[in-house]
Amino acid sequence: MKLFLLLSLVLSLSSCTLFPEKNKKATLVYFADLHGHFNEHPELFWPPEGGNHSEVSVAGGVARMMTVVNKIKKENPTGVLFMDAGDTIQGAAEVALSEGKVSTPILNAMDIDLAIPGNWEVVYGTKVFKELARKANYPFLASNIREAKTKELVFRPYEIRELNGIRFAIIGYTDPDVPTRQPPSFSEGFIYEGSEVLQPLIDKIKSSHEVDVVVLLTHIGLPKAVGLADKVKGVDIILSSDTHERTYEPIVKGNTWIVEPGAFGSFLGKLDIELTKEGKLKKKWELIELKSRDFKADKKLSELVNKTLNPYRSKLDKKIGETQTTLVRYNVVETSLDAILADALKEATGTDIALSNGFRFAYPIVPGPIVEGDLWSIYPINTQIKTGRLTGKQLKDFYEKEIENVFSENYEKLFGGWLPRTSGLHIKFKVSNPPFHRIQEMTVNGVPLDEKKYYTVTTCVREGDPDTTLCRIPNGKDIVIKDFDAHEAVRRYLKKHWPVIPPTLGRVEAIDLPETVRSQYYRK
Repeated sequence: MKLFLLLSLVLSLSSCTLFPEKNKKATLVYFADLHGHFNEHPELFWPPEGGNHSEVSVAGGVARMMTVVNKIKKENPTGVLFMDAGDTIQGAAEVALSEGKVSTPILNAMDIDLAIPGNWEVVYGTKVFKELARKANYPFLASNIREAKTKELVFRPYEIRELNGIRFAIIGYTDPDVPTRQPPSFSEGFIYEGSEVLQPLIDKIKSSHEVDVVVLLTHIGLPKAVGLADKVKGVDIILSSDTHERTYEPIVKGNTWIVEPGAFGSFLGKLDIELTKEGKLKKKWELIELKSRDFKADKKLSELVNKTLNPYRSKLDKKIGETQTTLVRYNVVETSLDAILADALKEATGTDIALSNGFRFAYPIVPGPIVEGDLWSIYPINTQIKTGRLTGKQLKDFYEKEIENVFSENYEKLFGGWLPRTSGLHIKFKVSNPPFHRIQEMTVNGVPLDEKKYYTVTTCVREGDPDTTLCRIPNGKDIVIKDFDAHEAVRRYLKKHWPVIPPTLGRVEAIDLPETVRSQYYRK
């Protein structure tokens, strides 16, 4: 008997030596801010270290993305979680014209595991979004959206997923500023809560579930995600989205990694997780550029995308203009694409000034025809034109506030997109000055701004705003809503200026920042 026990012990020790416990491995893969761009398209690439050098390459398309995702899954069949971080069903013509309906068959074919809503998911109203979410074959997570009537959570706040023996808690958290950031009518029926919901939820998860990794899947923008890493405790990874940032290296705050995977389906984020037998986490991040020269498109998904979107082609391929230069929207302060939009609004009404929203989307328009589909891409929210009068002081106060919204050193005060774009109004400001004391100079059509004078201004209608509000500026005078919309203003402009002339920039200048600033976080 003693001999048997001794042999058993020897064999047991030998087994531990010959077959030691292996580290557990899993991979988190995600995309963000697709903005309805299911097909490949031109994309602007620049070095990870920043600077003015850039090149345009064909990239993106969900079929190309799936080639890479399928390869990752093949390498680790039971250890991959594939996620969508929001702003998926808005930003392109086909999704706008169908109110998001074309997205359902395509997204369902992508084998997505989890998703969160972005700030634009409610663009067609909360009722439409909830219906689209019900048709998805994967769950949405959001710990901070409640039904206005019942106060119940609209979606699950989190999910526990186990991959190759590693237990993950995935918590969804989206932009709490949606009701003010978007036209108010978009989110009617939803209540958005702030980051105060997160710490109690994290603590609850850790006390009631045995989890190895806590992940926040967020749609609040990279600067706010980095700030959140200091505020909440017990989080290993923050998967960020919303600001279209390209993090080639993770941002590390204590034990938390923060990453963001670009936009428009031109990139894919891949985070490898290894849990050692000692219980330590090892992490490796890769931002994959989905250039056409590097990856082929998945044939099956490509056919589905074409079948779904082709009914819109005859309308969207209609030529409405031409450009001899590449028009881009990759600058926080001002861009060539937005200068044309603002000029088109001003020319359509003849006002002193025109203001256009600081959208972060879309991808570049390369030399050649400008078609109807491009128009929807660069101006996906098509509303009527509104004119009115504002004082110089109202305009100055507005821009001081907007500069703080975009460049605040306090992440909790960051709000919305990039700086509003201008035509007729020139501004010089200093980011390093204290808040609301940054503007150094303002002129209207070459003449110094008079704070007491009234100026005529063109903006677009924001659904749900009071009639007297112009581009989030309240108390405008002599308001007129025109009988044509923003798209028609741009069509008229492109027809008159054919080919379109590269617009003069320098309308808004940050005198203490580089000429090109493509990021609110990396100001290189």
